[in-house]
Amino acid sequence: MPESIFHPTRPLPYGRQHITEADVAAVTAALHADYLTQGPTVAEFEKQFAAYVGARYAVAVSNGTAALHLCALALNVQPGQHVVTTPLTFAASANCVRYCGGEVHFADIDPDTGLIDLAKVRALLEAHPKGYFTGLIPVDFAGLAVNLEEARQLADEFGLWIIEDSCHAPGGFFIDSKGEKQRCGNGQFADLAIFSFHPVKHIATGEGGMITTNSEQLFHHLLRLRTHGITRDPADLRREPDGGWYMEMQELGYNYRLPDFNCALGLSQLARADEGLARRRQLAAQYDAAFAQVPGVTVLAHGRPGHAYHLYVIEVADRKGLYDFLKTRQIFAQVHYIPVHRMPYYEGLGWRAGDFPLVEEYYAHCLSIPLFPTLTDEEQAYVVACITEFVTADNAG
Repeated sequence: MPESIFHPTRPLPYGRQHITEADVAAVTAALHADYLTQGPTVAEFEKQFAAYVGARYAVAVSNGTAALHLCALALNVQPGQHVVTTPLTFAASANCVRYCGGEVHFADIDPDTGLIDLAKVRALLEAHPKGYFTGLIPVDFAGLAVNLEEARQLADEFGLWIIEDSCHAPGGFFIDSKGEKQRCGNGQFADLAIFSFHPVKHIATGEGGMITTNSEQLFHHLLRLRTHGITRDPADLRREPDGGWYMEMQELGYNYRLPDFNCALGLSQLARADEGLARRRQLAAQYDAAFAQVPGVTVLAHGRPGHAYHLYVIEVADRKGLYDFLKTRQIFAQVHYIPVHRMPYYEGLGWRAGDFPLVEEYYAHCLSIPLFPTLTDEEQAYVVACITEFVTADNAG
C-alpha cells in the first residue's frame, strides 16, 4: 500500500509486547497477595508452562541468560571443557559456557534455515579425539526448531549433553522420524531447554526465563542453584536440623529467582499463547505470499512447518540501505545477530573473520522486520510496500 494512502499512527518495531486488561488484573491480584516472591504463583507458572511444552518439570528464573548459566552449572561445565554452539545467536548462548570457565567452539549454519548445521557439528567432532567435547547448545533460531532427534543421535555417539536454547520458540515443533510433532523444550531429546520471557518474546513477564527438563535429578539441582545453593528439603539435609528455621547452603548458587507478580503476568500471557502464535504464523504466511512477488527479497526458512516465528527475517543486497530507509518511514527493523565469533570478546579468544563464511554472508544481508500479534494487516501491508519500494529502486539503480 503506497505511503501516500496509509501512514502508521505508531512506530513499527520488529517486536512488541501485548499487554491486556487481563494481564494487568493478574499482576494487580498478585501484588495484593501474601507473597511477592517465592510464593505459590511461581510453582503454578512452572506447572502450567511444563504442561504447555510437554515437559515433566520447569524451573522459573530471572531471565534467559540466568537459565543458560544454571543449565551449565547443573551439567557441571568445568574449566577447560569444550562445548559446541552456533555463531548465529545472542551471545548468552555461548557466554554461559564461559561463565563456568569452559571453551566455546562454533559450527557454521545452514544458510536456508539459519540453524546450526549438524553435518558441520559432526565434522568438528570427528576432527578431535572422542571425549574432547562435552556438550552441544543448539538454538531454535527465529522460532524454527532444530531437529533434536538428529542432534541427540549425534550427541549420544560422541558422549555430549544437550542444552536446547528455545528462547525464540515456545509452541514451535519439529517432525521426528516417526512423523510425530516434538515440541520445543519437551525434554524428549535435550537434557535441558531454556526459554526467555523478555517483552518481545511470545510470552512476556518483563524479564524472566524458564528451564524445562524430564530429569528429576536436574530439576531438584536447578531449584537449589536458583536460590544460593540452599535447600530446606528434609530429605536433602546433611545434618540434623536445629529447628523449623534450619536450611543448608550445600553449594555455590545464585539468586536467580523470578517474583510472583512476574509469574502472574506469565500465567496470564500463557493462557493466550496459542492465540498469539497463530497470529504470528498468519502474518508470516502473508509476508511469504507478498515477498514471493518481490525480486531481490529472500525469506529465511520460508514456509517451514512448526516455525514459531519469534522473528521474520529477510535477506536483501543492501541491508544497511534498507534499514536506514525504513527508519525514515517509522519502521524499526533489527539485525539478528552479529555473529558471536565476531564480537571483540570472542575475537580476543582467537576467532576471526572468515572462520564461518556462511553465517558471515547471512549477517551481511539479514534484517528482522515487524512481526508481533498486534501488528495489523494494514500496517503489515505498509511494511511490505516500503520494502518493495526500496528494493525495486535499488535493483533499478
